[in-house]
Amino acid sequence: MVDLLRLGSQWLEQIRTAHCSSPVEYRRPPEFWTVNATFGKTCFEVADESGLTIHAQVWDFLILADALPGMEPEPGDVIAANGRKYEVMNLGGEGCWRWSDPYRQTSRIHTKEIGADT
Repeated sequence: MVDLLRLGSQWLEQIRTAHCSSPVEYRRPPEFWTVNATFGKTCFEVADESGLTIHAQVWDFLILADALPGMEPEPGDVIAANGRKYEVMNLGGEGCWRWSDPYRQTSRIHTKEIGADT
């Protein structure tokens, strides 16, 4: 029997990548790759040592898992997009990335903006 949910998810990921993404440069020196990514954000709360809750957000990049050649994102990698640089970073206990869909087609990579791409 055909798995219609899987087929639908694959179709949606293809459409998102084709029509809702931009080329970015994924850098892990000395190498780099040009891939298509969709911009996103993740909002989270962190309690500091005095018990105050801090609301924050990080920039996310949704990238097809097979776009990066046999590797997982690591903290310290850099994504260059629209003249800005974003450093891959751990997000609390989640790590620096997670799957964006149940079929493990797309990585949601957490980053922080670190300045202009000069």
